[in-house]
Amino acid sequence: MRLLLAFAIIAAYIAFTVAILRAHRKKAAARDAADGDSDAEHAAPLLVAFASQSGYAEQLAWQTARSLRAANVPSRVRSFADLSAEELAKAERALFVVSTYGEGDPPDAGLAFMKTVMSKTPPLSRLAYGVLALGDRTYRNFCGFGRTLDGWLKRQCAVPMFDLIEVDNADEAALLHWRQAVGTLAGDDELLEWAAPRNERWQLSARRLLNPGSAGHPCFHIELKPLDGSKMEWKAGDIAVLTPPGAGPREYSIASIPSEGALHILVRQSRRADGSLGVASGWLTEHATIGADIPLRIRTNANFHSPPDSRPLILIGNGTGLAGLRSHLKSREGTPAMNWLIFGERNARHDTFYRDDLTRWQSSGLLARLDLAFSRDQPERVYVQHLIERAARDLREWVAHGASIYVCGSAEGMAAAVDAQLAAALGRETLDQLITDRRYRRDVY
Repeated sequence: MRLLLAFAIIAAYIAFTVAILRAHRKKAAARDAADGDSDAEHAAPLLVAFASQSGYAEQLAWQTARSLRAANVPSRVRSFADLSAEELAKAERALFVVSTYGEGDPPDAGLAFMKTVMSKTPPLSRLAYGVLALGDRTYRNFCGFGRTLDGWLKRQCAVPMFDLIEVDNADEAALLHWRQAVGTLAGDDELLEWAAPRNERWQLSARRLLNPGSAGHPCFHIELKPLDGSKMEWKAGDIAVLTPPGAGPREYSIASIPSEGALHILVRQSRRADGSLGVASGWLTEHATIGADIPLRIRTNANFHSPPDSRPLILIGNGTGLAGLRSHLKSREGTPAMNWLIFGERNARHDTFYRDDLTRWQSSGLLARLDLAFSRDQPERVYVQHLIERAARDLREWVAHGASIYVCGSAEGMAAAVDAQLAAALGRETLDQLITDRRYRRDVY
């Protein structure tokens, strides 16, 4: 009851704000018409801009735009990577869907925008806006970039159409709040009934333990195939979203390409404090039988797709992050591209995932260089960031020859340490430019 009352209050506030804005525009249109402005009767498309790291913010932005268009509200979608200060200053209405990377930072696609646009003070008093901030409360600076953006817009005198909406791990109540706000703007309450992403029926076709005897938790290679035999379509870097029985969806980097005949993922078992298996990992690695139905959908992750050419590629990761890197190597088989893999795990004897693939790719020349860090194989701990430090000169040479850098694996520890070491080797300014040029991409979790 309280939730419904809150939504009613919010809807009334939005409607009031929209009415004021419409009245303001009518007065402006009348002035323009008196001055002979023939374009006054044509409303500018509503801007829907997104800053996405894993593709989820982009998905929500496009869904928002499609709903607006269905209600006859013209809209245009822009990535923050392509959004200029000039375009923003010309906008009359805008909706921003933004995620936060790490501890309050913008996603890679938003870094250049933050440095080149948000460092300035463009006049935005004509702009009415709303912000949907995606985040994770386990991080200290929850929705940090969304809050920073909202504060900056207000300082530029932009007018909020509704308060900042914060989403913790795809929380449905917060997303309903967003849909209600968008529906009110469009004058169409039916926008509240956004169709949920549709799962398809897949089958667990194979499963094998990759690290018997490992000091770490068991890690399984899992293969899945569509039950109806439909064509498999995805690109290297895309995400498989699986829904365990009675639980929320889980996301996994796809380790294969469609020509292999199955969708591959790497799943490491997790255990709760009482020793029981985690919901998703326990289901996929132990409870589900071979042949079991698996609800699954594929989510595009354009930020982590392979380069469009055969430029050199430096792939860096640890643990199950090798899945996302393997798909890129598979997609480059038979091409003249040079590839360098830097990967870390615990012990070489037990934890060299996809050992046969790595050996074959070295022999064929697909892997021009392979550096492995096994942290427990010597008295001192060695991680991937240490390999980067040792190979700094070669790294600079590869980047100078046009190499892109892709990182996949643990957000806690590995990703931040790798970023810091890359900045030390290349210079922070150079690394930030690689982000702007989309030559430094990260899929971390």
